[in-house]
Amino acid sequence: MFQLGKTIVSEAIIEKDFVCNLSACKGACCVEGDAGAPLSKEESQILKDIYPKVKPYLRDEGIAAIEAQGTSIVTGFGDLETPLVNGAECAYVIFDDKKTALCAIEQVYNDGEVDWKKPVSCHLYPIRVKEYTEFSAVNYDKWDICDDACSLGKELQVPVYKFVKEALIRKFGEDWYTELEKVASKMSR
Repeated sequence: MFQLGKTIVSEAIIEKDFVCNLSACKGACCVEGDAGAPLSKEESQILKDIYPKVKPYLRDEGIAAIEAQGTSIVTGFGDLETPLVNGAECAYVIFDDKKTALCAIEQVYNDGEVDWKKPVSCHLYPIRVKEYTEFSAVNYDKWDICDDACSLGKELQVPVYKFVKEALIRKFGEDWYTELEKVASKMSR
């Protein structure tokens, strides 16, 4: 672990390799598990605001889940998350003709309908950020459904932090990322 500003960062984001391999995993991270994508209060409000533009892209099951649970939910721990369809996939998941899970929010963004790409927790994956009072913990989340992404990352020699560069800059800023690159450069010597 090392400190960058008000973050404590796991060395694994520099040491581990990762490149999403959608053709292999079919977007399993949006379908597997038992919780929705973590959201900030601001993101929860954004989802509420953009829902009318996202709704036409959604599957009937996603619309039903959102209209029953809300555009975001509050967990038993008081955290905000995206709602799930029947306790399984994210309500914002859509599928392409190859049955690959995709994000309806991101599709709406790609089509120029909204200026918000998707929850930063999704954009950052496989990095997870846990907010504490005095700092944020930045960790690599190892999940067996991403084994193909780890293999592809190793083959292409792309460390996790480079794979999620845009998301890290979105979350922490350009200066933070520049400092991260300096630490990575020193570690690789």
